[in-house]
Amino acid sequence: MSGVKSYKELLIWQKGIKIVVLIYKLTKDFPKEEIYALTSQLKRASISVTSNIAEGFGRQTDKSFNHFLNISRGSLNEIETQLIIAKELDFVVDDNLFNEILFLIEEESKMINAFSKNLKE
Repeated sequence: MSGVKSYKELLIWQKGIKIVVLIYKLTKDFPKEEIYALTSQLKRASISVTSNIAEGFGRQTDKSFNHFLNISRGSLNEIETQLIIAKELDFVVDDNLFNEILFLIEEESKMINAFSKNLKE
């Protein structure tokens, strides 16, 4: 990670922030009774992606960073699963936003995989 001074410079962190923002936009139309269920879970999982990237970066070892990147990947899978559930329950009112988030999740996962491979074991 030579030359990178802050986790905020990382494209994987920046794309993660975009996912968080879009999740918040998508879930604002979910039924109010879901505020402490699926809405909350989606928000927490999306925040977890960027939070774990930031925490891993702060640990300053590649091995530790890789551990936190693995957690971020798990959170991406969690978001994708929860989005599919929300779609099946007809909570999703904006299909374009839904599809954009799924696309970003796929991109983010690939980027994290590539980034992780470049870290030393």
